[in-house]
Amino acid sequence: MTQRPRPLRIGNASGFYGDRFDAMREMLTGGELDVLTGDYLAELTMLILGRDRLKDPGAGYARTFLRQLEECLGLARERGVRIVANAGGLNPAGLADAVRQLADRLGLPVRVAHVEGDDLTAANPGSLAAHAYLGGFGIAACLREGADVVVTGRVTDAALVTGPAAAHFGWGSGDHDRLAGAVVAGHVLECGAQATGGNYAFFHEAARSGRDLRRPGFPLAELHEDGSCVITKHPGTGGFVDVGTVTAQLLYETAGARYAGPDVTARLDTVRLTQDGPDRVRIEGVRGEAPPPTLKVGVNRLGGFRNEVAFVLTGLDIEAKADLVREQLTDALAKSPPAEVRWDLVRTDRPDAPSEETASALLRLVVRDPSQEAVGRALSGAAIELALASYPGFHVLAPPGKGSPYGVFEDVYVPQGGIDHVAVLHDGRRIPVPPAHDTVVLDEVPEPPLPQPLTHGPTVRAPLGLVAGARSGDKGGNANVGVWVRSDDAWRWLAHELTVDRFRQLIPESGPLKVTRHPLPHLRALNFVVEGILGEGVAAQHRFDPQAKALGEWLRSRHLDIPEILL
Repeated sequence: MTQRPRPLRIGNASGFYGDRFDAMREMLTGGELDVLTGDYLAELTMLILGRDRLKDPGAGYARTFLRQLEECLGLARERGVRIVANAGGLNPAGLADAVRQLADRLGLPVRVAHVEGDDLTAANPGSLAAHAYLGGFGIAACLREGADVVVTGRVTDAALVTGPAAAHFGWGSGDHDRLAGAVVAGHVLECGAQATGGNYAFFHEAARSGRDLRRPGFPLAELHEDGSCVITKHPGTGGFVDVGTVTAQLLYETAGARYAGPDVTARLDTVRLTQDGPDRVRIEGVRGEAPPPTLKVGVNRLGGFRNEVAFVLTGLDIEAKADLVREQLTDALAKSPPAEVRWDLVRTDRPDAPSEETASALLRLVVRDPSQEAVGRALSGAAIELALASYPGFHVLAPPGKGSPYGVFEDVYVPQGGIDHVAVLHDGRRIPVPPAHDTVVLDEVPEPPLPQPLTHGPTVRAPLGLVAGARSGDKGGNANVGVWVRSDDAWRWLAHELTVDRFRQLIPESGPLKVTRHPLPHLRALNFVVEGILGEGVAAQHRFDPQAKALGEWLRSRHLDIPEILL
């Protein structure tokens, strides 16, 4: 009888470039692991690394990763833990060489491999960085050939898990259900402590029940050969893992039922979660489909220059004060107005306020232009010259600077076979990674049947967040808001109450934009995608919350008629 492979324990030690530095050591010393991953890349990070590379062609990778390895490479080697990270950014070969030099200096016999082929900058003229999102089979090839450390450039976040899983269990490109389970596990792990109580909508309930949220531990997955897994964390670490924390992370930066990637399309509408004990959530039932025939390419360009100034308006006549300074600056900039001018009046003031801060509102001016001069000296001079000649109580939070560059992000797509995906081994051998041989063009999933509406009864005008959690985030210029509830009765109400029209009423910014609702009944969740609310992406800083991180919390704060039985 063939023995089934043992589960693979994969932990995460980084959710972004700048995450908790000592998480790598904590994960290596806190319990058993087979693989430790680190996600260092995001749309904005690629722009930052692109600007680094302009100054130094040898740069372009996450230097924090090297500093972490200096402390932890020996520990990982001693414990037999392999490390897989996308910290290579724009220069995975450069980072692999740096890791080898570090290992030599530390006297450690470590085999370092890297994955390349994602860099399409040369094929996108005018871009600062253009990189395809690769899958996990390049990582798998490196691990199968004995690599102890694998660094990559732009791979999907979930590839950091699908690659080790494919190598460990011997999966091939046609194992869609198993790969889809690994994708879901990878999506839960990728943002680190967001799966263990960080940024959690019901944090106050967790704190009241005795959970320590001051320093959440990082998550790990016990992944099984059939693609199912248990999400957990090391014993004794802070935070907690339950169905709610995992649901929140599953909804983060996703859209509809089909979660497409280069290896497989995971069906989020098939995911089933069950509490499997304290700090243990089982994920099973995930179905997979063939991936789409194209790969997503994230293209970052320099969009021009931006500047901003926040005028503080205190006390009486806030609107009139705002009108005056608007008119004054419009006149002052009339000779050479910036290409884009945006004013936002934020009414943080209160009547008869007990402090000057709570008596004040903010008038925020943001300008953009291809020319730094148009948003730099021209604006700063005009704003500061008003210091003694404008509204009573004139002052600003900080004087405007000389203008800083901003980026623009967009998605383009290339055929799966249009890139040279290659695993580069520790001995210099290069293993080509073939594209998916079985692909399917994505279609919308038909809307699932909704539950019977909740029986009518008395209602109370109250915040949505008393019964629903939410998590929101960005994908280019779009934002998603995932909303979920924790009981069947609440789902019967939410599924019929929170329509697209109601969402538009509660989030007026979405009124002129395309809003799509995706029900996910197994999660008791609705996922809303708002197209264009973030303009040209996070680096363009189009709105007050440029990554839509708090859009879900704003939605939870809005009032509507909620059945008393749910409160």
